[in-house]
Amino acid sequence: MPVAREIRADLLIERLKEELKKIDEIRPPEWAFYTKTGAHKQRPPIQDDWWYIRAASILRTLYMRGGRPVGVERLRTKYGGRKDRGVRPERFVKGSGHVIRLILQQLERAGLVEKIPRRGRRITSKGVSLLDKIAAEIIKETGIVPGKVIPP
Repeated sequence: MPVAREIRADLLIERLKEELKKIDEIRPPEWAFYTKTGAHKQRPPIQDDWWYIRAASILRTLYMRGGRPVGVERLRTKYGGRKDRGVRPERFVKGSGHVIRLILQQLERAGLVEKIPRRGRRITSKGVSLLDKIAAEIIKETGIVPGKVIPP
């Protein structure tokens, strides 16, 4: 059976985003359209559905970790970037923890992620099966041979 590791991230996240839109527990808060995703950004995201894209990306990240728990701080580092400090040299700044924490809580309520006390969160079997099901659909539609690298 095909697994989500064999699919390019952009294809998987795009399809997973559409699936997450169908889940009632995952909804962007009203302030999400006006906020930045980190101190290193100068403006809010351009896409209207950026909340679902970030949720899909976080879920894929948890999947790729193979069941090992991931904390908010580690995800903040993943979604951080360089901050333009004017004349001074750029520095790395972590991403928004509030956005990541809320998305993880929503994924928890949906049953796709579970919390491990004092260790972080990991993907549940329901989340794994969702990603693998989407991967199988992508392989079926595109005719991608699992294990063969296809350039973007």
